[in-house]
Order: sequence, then structure tokens, then C-alpha cells
Amino acid sequence: MRIIIYGVGAIGGTLAVRLTLAGHEVIGIARGRQLEAIRAGGLRLNTPSGQFEAQFPCFADPTEIDWQPKDVILLTVKTQDTLDALERLEAAGVEGQAIFCMQNGFANEDFALRRFPHVYGVVVAMPVTFLEPGEVTCFFAPKLGVFDIGRYGAGDEGAGKALAAILEEAGFAAFCHRDVAPFKYRKLLLNLANAVDACLGQQEGRDAFIAAAREEAQAVYRAAGIVPADMDGRETLATMQAVDGVKSGGSSSAQSLQRGAGSIETDYLNGEIVLLGRKHGVPTPVNAYFSQEAKRLVRAGRPSGSLSLDQARRALPHGG
Repeated sequence: MRIIIYGVGAIGGTLAVRLTLAGHEVIGIARGRQLEAIRAGGLRLNTPSGQFEAQFPCFADPTEIDWQPKDVILLTVKTQDTLDALERLEAAGVEGQAIFCMQNGFANEDFALRRFPHVYGVVVAMPVTFLEPGEVTCFFAPKLGVFDIGRYGAGDEGAGKALAAILEEAGFAAFCHRDVAPFKYRKLLLNLANAVDACLGQQEGRDAFIAAAREEAQAVYRAAGIVPADMDGRETLATMQAVDGVKSGGSSSAQSLQRGAGSIETDYLNGEIVLLGRKHGVPTPVNAYFSQEAKRLVRAGRPSGSLSLDQARRALPHGG
């Protein structure tokens, strides 16, 4: 089984290094300066237990890969880049290979299942930072990350079980479920902080807005009959720990602004709550506001934390 990692950023980079060092054949798909750095000298992974380096083939486009029937694709791009990635996979001749959507939100699996028959949803719990080409940092230990995997749509679940075993061997924790949606809804509650983090940074007082965004989500869940999974009992598997010489870059959305990535995934995080709220008649002004403000920062080319707390309070007098 070859493992194709589409999007060698923070999540994909951590996976690429650990899976390569565990003896698996890994092929990456990356772009820009990250692609150049990997081709020139491999990829370095910083962790609480030390540094690891790995070299693996990396390409700019799926059409450069000689695809094999048993290849497994780990899709680790942001959701706003998923449609393009899937179109490129189609153009490369991918058909029956299993695709694992290791991404936040709920849009990716439907995007993929419209085009490919074997799709899995994966919830990723792994605090990582990717700010400089050729280097990623993971802050979890003793396990580097926790993955919840579930088949999306009908079909055999063998590929999911096989990937879970591979991830366990490489130093991660992995669980398979018949229905991964409750775990994704639980993760979404956590991800609602991303847009607030991107807009307000570490300003004191921001936590009130994060709490308000999550309260809106809980109201939406109740209206929609959604019950998120209980994640208690996993604290011993992985906890946040310091990494020598490296500071956390904040949420993935904040890191997108810091890197000048040109896009941000808030439409598929806070925007998912806005969508459900509109479907079920539940107001979601806090999630709508921070989703829109994060995109305005992207368009203006501004860094994370550029929105003042006073601006947010004026816009949301009852939201924080």
C-alpha cells in the first residue's frame, strides 16, 4: 500500500514524516516553497520528544504520479482547496482508490463521494504549526495525534481498518467507527474558535466570543437533533506539551493569515453553523460575524489579530 498525502502542510507533513520513518512508502503532493524545500532537503518534524527528518518523493500535481490500484489518498488540504484537488485527481486517472478526508467540517466527504466510490471521513486531533517551508511542529505527546475514522457512504470498511493500524504503528492513536459524524460535530465545536483566533489573536477578552460561538452551535445542534460524541477518557493518549525552541502558531486559520495563504476555511467551520442555523431557524450572529471578518482580513492581506476587541464588541454587543 502506497500512501499519497495530498497537501503536505502541518497535518500532512507530520503524517508524511512519521509514516516514512515507520517504513511505509509515502508520496507527497505540495506546492510553492514547501514543495521546493521538501525536494531540496526533505522535511523536518519537531515534537516534544525531539526532531525527526524524512525524505520522500513529492510532486506538484497528481498527474505526475504513476497511480496504482492499491494506493491510499490522505486528503489534507483545506476545504476551500478540496474541489480543485479532487478535479486534479480525476484528471490523473484516480478512480477506485480509497480517499480519506482528513479535514475539518462536513463538506469534503460529499465533494469526494460525488466523484469517487470509496470515501472516508477522518477527525484529526493534532495541534500542529506550519509557518516555514521544510519544517512542521506537532505539540502532542505521548501520541502525536488522535484520529477517528469512518466510512462515508455504503461499502467495505477494510481500508479504514488498515489505515488505523498503520497510524498506530507510526505513533498515532486511531479509532474506527461505523458513524464518524458525532465525532466530527464534536471537533467542529472546538474549531469555532479558529475564526475568533484569526481575527482577535490572543487579545484578552476574546474567550467570551469563543464561548458565544459555541453556545450558538449548541442551540443549532439541539434544533437539528445533533448529538456530538463524548470525547472524555482520551486525556492520557495525547496532551499539549512544549517543543524546544518553537512557539505555537495558533489555530490553522490564524496560521493561514500569517503565511499569507490567500484563503481561509471559516466558511466550512463557523459557516457550517451559520448554514445549519439558517436551515433550522436559529440565529447565529457571532459565527456569521467572525466568519466574514476573517475573510475580510484575507482580502486585505492583514495578519491574524488585526481586528480589535472594541470593533467586535460594537458589532456584537450581546455576543461577547
